[in-house]
Amino acid sequence: MEYEIVIGLEIHSELDTKSKIFCGCSTAFGGEENTQTCPVCLGLPGVLPVMNKKVVEYAVKAGIATNCTIARFSKMDRKNYFYPDLPKAYQISQFDLPICEHGTVEINVDGVKKNIGITRIHMEEDAGKLIHAAGGTLADNNRCGVPLIEIVTEPDMRSAAEARALAEKIKTILEYTEVSDCKMQEGSLRFDVNLSVRKPGEPFGTRTEMKNLNSFRALERAVEVESKRQIFEIERGNPIIQQTRKWDDDKGESYALRSKEEAHDYRYFPDPDLVPVVLTEEYIQNIKGSMPILPWVRKVRYMEDYNLSEYDADILVSSRETAEFFEGTVAVCKDAKTAANWLMGDIAATLNEKGQTMADVTFTPAQLGEMIGLINDKTISSSIAKQVLQEMFATGKDPKVIVEEKNLAQMSDTSELKGMVLDVMKANPQSVEDLKNGKEKAIGFLVGQIMRQTKGKANPQMVNELIRELIDQV
Repeated sequence: MEYEIVIGLEIHSELDTKSKIFCGCSTAFGGEENTQTCPVCLGLPGVLPVMNKKVVEYAVKAGIATNCTIARFSKMDRKNYFYPDLPKAYQISQFDLPICEHGTVEINVDGVKKNIGITRIHMEEDAGKLIHAAGGTLADNNRCGVPLIEIVTEPDMRSAAEARALAEKIKTILEYTEVSDCKMQEGSLRFDVNLSVRKPGEPFGTRTEMKNLNSFRALERAVEVESKRQIFEIERGNPIIQQTRKWDDDKGESYALRSKEEAHDYRYFPDPDLVPVVLTEEYIQNIKGSMPILPWVRKVRYMEDYNLSEYDADILVSSRETAEFFEGTVAVCKDAKTAANWLMGDIAATLNEKGQTMADVTFTPAQLGEMIGLINDKTISSSIAKQVLQEMFATGKDPKVIVEEKNLAQMSDTSELKGMVLDVMKANPQSVEDLKNGKEKAIGFLVGQIMRQTKGKANPQMVNELIRELIDQV
C-alpha cells in the first residue's frame, strides 16, 4: 500500500548576539558551567527583564529573508512548564502574535522546485542544559536566556530529501543575513520534526514530534526511520499515538519521551513585565535597506556574469563563506569556471576529509587565484597544482613560494623533454605501434610514462606534441 509522508519542521536558531535576550549576560559558547548567569536569566524574585533590541532586528531580518509579513505589533508571552533546566518554570516566548508570519522558501530537490510555507517566526529564550553524570544529573544554566528564533513551517514537505533541502536553505539564509552562526555542533541550529503518514488524498494522520536533531544527516535518517515505523504500525492495525519522541542517532532509532502537549497545556498568557514590540514602517524599511545580497540573487549573478551552470551556482552560494571565497578568487585570476572547479573539487574534498569548513582554510582567495594563474600561464601543471594546494593547506604559504622552494615549475624546454620522449617511446614499442595504427589511447599511456618520470613536472601538451612529432623516428 502506498503511503505519503507529511512533514513540518520547527527550526530553533540561536541568534548571534553578544548578550542574552533580557539581560546583559554573555552568550559566548563554552564558558565554565553557571558562570554566565544573573538574577534576571535565573528568574529570581523581583527582577525585571528588558528586551535586547538586536534580537528584534535579527528576527525581522530572518522574516524579510523568508518572505514573511512583519508584524507592526507583537508581544511576549509566558509558556508555563516545569523542567529542571528551566529555573523560572516558564519560558518567555511568543504565542498568538508572533513577529513574523506567512512566508515562503523555495527548495530544489533533484531539479524540482517547490515552495515551502513558513507559518511563523517567533522570538523566545533558550532553556539551560542538563548534564547526566554518574550519580546524578547536573544543571548548567549558562544557556538560559540565550536568544532564539523559532521558524515553524507548514506541513508541506513529503520526503526526507525535501526536509533536508529546507533545513539547508534556512541555514544558508541565516548565515547570509548574519542572524546566526548556525554552528550545529554548538547547538546554534536545531530541528524538531513533526511527521505523520497517510494514503494520498486522505486527511492528515496523527503526528509525532522528534526533538533537537542537530545535523542534516540526523534529520534525514530520523524522517526515514519514523515514517517506516508509523507505516509498520498502521499496517498492523495499531493506532499512532501523538507523542514527543527522542532520536538516537547512534542507534538509528527513536523512542517515546512523553505524550505530545497542546497549546492549552502550557497556559500561555502575556508576560506582564515586558511591553509589546511595536515596529514602525521606517524601522522595517531601514532593515530591508541594510540586508546583504541573498543567495538566490548571487546565484542568478553567477549564472549570468560568470556563465556558470545552475548546479555550480547552487553549490557555491549554499555557503556565504564559499561564495565570498569564490568571488575573491575570481577577482585575482579572472577565471570563474576554474575557480569553481577547485572550490567544489579538491578544496571541498580536503575540508570534508579534515571535518572542516571554509572558515578553517589557511590560505586566502587571492592565493588560490594566484595558483590558478600559475596553471593558466603554464608555470605548473594541474597535477602539480594539487601538490601546491595541499602545501597551501598545510602552511598557508603563497603558491609562487611553494613552487620555487620545491622546484615544481613545469618543464617546458623542448630539448630537455625530447630525449626523454624518445627513450620512453623506444622502451614501449607496442604502444608506439598501436598509436601508428590509430589507437589514440596509446598516447595517453606514453604521456603518463613521461609524467611519472618527471614527477608531474613535464608540460603534458608539449609531451603530446613531441610524441606525434617523433613517432616516425622510432
